Order: sequence, then C-alpha cells, then structure tokens
Amino acid sequence: MKRREFLKFIGAGGVAAAAGFIFGRTGKPPGAKLMPVLIPDDNITLGLANYYSSLCTQCGAGCGIQVRVMDGRVKKIEGNPGHPVSKGKLCALGQAGVQSLYNPDRIKTPLKRRGERGTGDYVEISWDEALAAVAVNLTELEKQKKADKLFFLTSPQRGQLAHLMRGFMSAIGSTNIHEYELFQHRNLQYANKVSMGIDGLPYYDIANTRYLLSFGADFSSTWASPVNMSYGYGQMRQGSKGHRGKLVQIEPRMSLTGANADEWVPARPGSEPILALAIAHAIIEKGWYKGADASAWRSVLGRYSPKDVQDLTDVQAERVYSIAKEISSNKPSMAIGGDGLASYDNGVSGHVAVNILNHLIGANGAIGGVLPNDHDSGKTDFKRGIASLNQAALSGSVNALIVHNANPVFTTPTTAKTGEALRKIPFIVSLTSIMDETSVYADIILPIHTGLEDWGDDSPSPGVGFPVRTMMQPVVAPVYDTKSAGDILLSVAKSLGGKSDSSLKAPSFAQYVKDAWRDRYAKDRAMASSALTFEEFWNNLLKKGGWWTDQEPKRRGINVSAQAVVAHLPQGQAKFDGKDTDYPLYLVLYQQHGIRDGRGANLPWLQELPDPTTTVVWGSWVDINPLAASRLGIKEGDLVTVESPYGKVTLPAYLYPAIRPDTVAIPIGQGHSAYGRFARSRGVNPIEILPFKEDARSGALALNATRVRLVKGGKGNMVKIEGSTKELGRGIIQTVSSKG
Repeated sequence: MKRREFLKFIGAGGVAAAAGFIFGRTGKPPGAKLMPVLIPDDNITLGLANYYSSLCTQCGAGCGIQVRVMDGRVKKIEGNPGHPVSKGKLCALGQAGVQSLYNPDRIKTPLKRRGERGTGDYVEISWDEALAAVAVNLTELEKQKKADKLFFLTSPQRGQLAHLMRGFMSAIGSTNIHEYELFQHRNLQYANKVSMGIDGLPYYDIANTRYLLSFGADFSSTWASPVNMSYGYGQMRQGSKGHRGKLVQIEPRMSLTGANADEWVPARPGSEPILALAIAHAIIEKGWYKGADASAWRSVLGRYSPKDVQDLTDVQAERVYSIAKEISSNKPSMAIGGDGLASYDNGVSGHVAVNILNHLIGANGAIGGVLPNDHDSGKTDFKRGIASLNQAALSGSVNALIVHNANPVFTTPTTAKTGEALRKIPFIVSLTSIMDETSVYADIILPIHTGLEDWGDDSPSPGVGFPVRTMMQPVVAPVYDTKSAGDILLSVAKSLGGKSDSSLKAPSFAQYVKDAWRDRYAKDRAMASSALTFEEFWNNLLKKGGWWTDQEPKRRGINVSAQAVVAHLPQGQAKFDGKDTDYPLYLVLYQQHGIRDGRGANLPWLQELPDPTTTVVWGSWVDINPLAASRLGIKEGDLVTVESPYGKVTLPAYLYPAIRPDTVAIPIGQGHSAYGRFARSRGVNPIEILPFKEDARSGALALNATRVRLVKGGKGNMVKIEGSTKELGRGIIQTVSSKG
C-alpha cells in the first residue's frame, strides 16, 4: 500500500476506515471488497485464529494436518500432533498447500475449448452449461450402447472419492478406470504381491530397527511417506539400550538420505538387484540363516556369489560379506527398496530381491521390519497402466475420457505418444485446479476445489501398521468458482438418471461422505462405543482429524517361498538403450525435494527452496562427477547438452562428487510448457528424452533406461545458494523509498 493511498484513506474515514482497508487488502483474495471484513461472516472473528484438523492432499502419503485460519484466510499448515502418520510434522510440499489454495493461476470458472487441442485457447462458461455439455456427451454414449468406451483417468485415490468414482462408472456401464502417477510404487506393490501375498504397501518400521539397508530409497526427502519415515529414522538414530541404529545407502548418486547415512555404496546403475541377492547369498553361505528352507535358498541363490558378481555390481566381495554380517547380526534389521531401485526395467526383480533379503534376516512381519497393514490402503490394477489407455485411444476404442488430477503428458516420454493419443479422443473432460500439459487437450475443463476447500477421507499408504482413517474437511470457503470433484460426479449422475444407484443420489459429496461414515459407525463396535450418538461421533471425528485407536504395530506372519520367486529373479543388469561407445554415461533421474514429480513447480515457495544436496533453485541442472567433467573440459555452470537416442536437453552442469564417474543425474519436475507462471518455461523435462518402457507385469514406467552423451556448450545461468551471497536477480530483498 502506497503512503499517498494510506493518507487518502485516513483523511476520508479516519483510522478505523484505514484499518478496515488494510484488513481487506491483506486478508482477502484479489478483488475482495471492503464490506465483507467490516461485516464479517458469522464464523469469523477478526484477529482470532481457528485451527482445523484435516488431510494433506499434496502427495499420496496421507498425512494429517492442522490448518491455522484467521479472518477467513489460511495462514499456516502444520502436521497434526495426534495423527499417527505425521505426528505433528509436515514436509515443505505439505506446508506449501497454502500457495496451492491461493495460487493466482488457478482455474477460476469452467472453460470450454475454442481453439485447437493443446493450444490452451478456452472461453469461460457457466457451471450449468459445462455440466450440461458433459451430460449430453455421456448420454449419447449410452444411447449408442458405447458406454464401455468411456474411460476415467485419475491419480491414485482412496476413501469415499474412490468409491464414488467406481460407482459413477459402474452406473454408466463402464469399468475403465485407470489410475496413473509417475511414482505410484507399482513395481513394489507387484513384487510384494507375488513374493509375500501382500496387496498394497506394507509399513516399514524404521523407528524400531537397528540396522537399515536402503536400495535407492530416499525416504528423508521424497519416497513413500517421508514425514513418517523421517520421524522413524530420528527414533532409530537416537538409539535404544545404548545402540544407535546404522544406515547403509546403496545408490549410484548420493541422495539426501545417502548424505545422512553411515555408509554410501555407489553400485553400478541397474545392478542393485544382483547386489541384494549377493548379500542374500553371503548370508546363506556363512550359515547366518537358520531356517528350515536354507537348502532351497542355497539352490536359488547359487549363481549370485559375491565374487562372481563383483565386476557387474562394482562392489567388492569383501564389502558384500561385511554388509551381510552386519545386517544378520544386528537385529532387528531391515532392507528397503525405493524409487531408485524401482525405476529400472528390472524394478520388480529388485524389490523381490529385497523381500528375499528381508526373509533371510527375519524382517518380514517383525517389529523393526516389514509389517503389513490390516486395512485397505489402496490396491492397484496392474493391467491398467498409461500404456493400455494410450493404446486404446490410438486404436479408436476411447470415445470419451474424464481426467482427474493426472498429468501424463508431462510425466511420460515423448515416445509414449500420450498427446497423440489424447488428440484421437472425441470428447475429454478435465477435473483440475491448474491448467497443465494434459488439461490443455480437454474440451471441457471443470475447476475443482483444493483439499483445503473440500470434503473427503483417506486410509494412508504405506500406513503405520494399524488402521488409520483420516478426515478431510473444508477449512475456508472456496476462493474461486470451483466445485468438489465428488459434487461434479454426483451432479452428472443425477443428469443421466436411469441406472444411477441410491448412493449416487446424495445431495452433495459432503453428505455422501457423512453417510458412508454413518454406515461405518453402525457396523463398527469400537466406533459405536466411542460416542453415544453418530452426531457426537462425527463432531469428534472432525475435531480429531480422523479415526484411529491407540495401537502399536503387531507381528504378522509373512513367508517368502523360494519356489514362488524363481520366475522373478534378475537375469543380469538392467538394460539401458544406446551403445556404450556412442553414449558412454548412464542417465539417472530423481525427484527434487519440494517439486517432486512436477506437482510443486507452480508454487514459488518450492521453487525458492534450495535443493538439499546442490542448493540450486528455480531451474534444472545435471549432476556430473568432477572427474568426468574434467575429462570433457566442463566447468560448473557451463551449459551441457545431454543427448540420448531419443532426444536431447540443454542445462547447466553442477559438479557433484557424490555420483559415479560413469553416471549423470537430472532432477525431474521442471520444464513445464503449462502449469502456471511459476512453472512454465523454467528448466527442462528430462523425461522427454527417455524411451517408453512400461513393465508388462506392473504397468510401471522405467525412468532409468537409457545411456547418454554430453556435449559442452557456453556459459549457463544456474542459481544456487551454495557459496553465493547475491540475490542473482530474484528480488529477495525489497526496499522502500522514504519518499513514498
């Protein structure tokens, strides 16, 4: 507010008017009027903060949050202290949920495509017109008896929204629901199912383990449930009975978790499954496993001798035996495999190898080990990956598509032809809050609430080893003219009429969620005994932030059969496209701490957040070992073209000693062509230069699947905090002239 403007308001109406103006300018969204603050809503007491318990929807971990609201505006988000997953903690992505709510690039009203697909040329329309257009197109499919050509693509969903989506599609007559997310843990879930009989993700009891062996699991930063796992790691490191837990990290490029480990083992990219089985072989060979099936495992693991595979893994046999001895003698111990392990074309084999290792050290089903959750935390249809949807679209088998919070155009390689597949679909509806690379292909865009404006519930994954169900409730009124995704589906179902079952006739999604909990309350004795009436139970549920009891993880019997896993063992190192003579370096991709798979790139807090290992902000870079850089004459900050058999990207070099000399690494998440002003045209998207390799068993995409070569360019512009005291053009320090 300018000094002259302030004096004008003082003169016009005195201090009270000026104070009201200030509250109006700072406490309301752009375009807010003066009157709503002078006469606040009945639920608002100016200057008094309210705290609401809810669910973080920034990623799929399912953390419980507490939201501080003042004057009708969200001021701060933190972890819910009583929630079993978050325990009062929250990551940077979760705290940036404030900027997701108030992002100036949110879609503010329904849109209808006016120009060519992919150009982003839209015109604003009313909700009535938008919903009518959707209903007309779906009704026409039903009339033509082509309901089976309606597809639904969504990010992984749990809770009542997932139930509603299934009911909606079933009522129309289609079962074509595809879930897609770049890091969906498909390889891990498939490996768990075929080797341990577990659906979904188990709970990794890091807090109670004494020795943790991690194969590419960056749980301190991005993998699975980083808030809960970081808390558990802190408990592990504090030690119990005088023993401080030890962490060994195996990965070709040191991650944040690797930087916090006691030992870092830079195995050759793609050889980690072989290394895990070499450790298992050493345990059997030395007699450290006493199980009755030892002879069966001796036969299965015979070809993975540490000496026989040391040239392949680039890890000496002596070190393998040392790790095997430590993980066998320090109980409880556990091995885990993360995105770094899953992102090869043999990712399933890698996770099966880790499960075998856990079987031999007694970690499966044990406290301080791998514990299955005894509730549904989300199951995956492995046959329905993004490739199957693209194939159906390209063959003309998709007449209409509803997309909900998924962006496969950005997160699949160019060779996947996702954009080309979308162009083949006659009618596309996008339910999103931000115009991204996928929504620009839609005919109708329906803007949806953020998690801070909506109702819902969730069973967190990977959970905590006992039942937890988290409630999501709106903490503020909708900022723009948006709707709940659940309300949109209910409205369309009502327009279609006919076969819609009674559950789809709820007046609102809020009531749909409440009715589901009413049924649960009536059937669950523990819930019913916690409150005399359902309304009392419901109010307690919202106040607490969900339903869980004071439980601890329990031992569960899990067996890995040698016979069952033989078909899933690795046959050698993962395959990388490109001849080593033409493309001498392995390319490894990884998630950046705040931006993750690209979902955080539209939030300036996360763009400004320095990468923990490089301190780079607002852009992309390529990690190069100083020895490799010296051979190529590359200095830090130089522009480097990274070229694969499928394309090339140019970005500045960061000299990173903690990466193998035969490997380069690029963080993903930047390089958006849409997704708002803070993300658009910033950095590069290295996924574009990958081959499209989807595991036929799990539907997982292989990110580490190609070799590359480097070509030195000119001087680049890389903004980093490390060793710099300058703003580098970012305008961090603001100055105000005394002249007004």
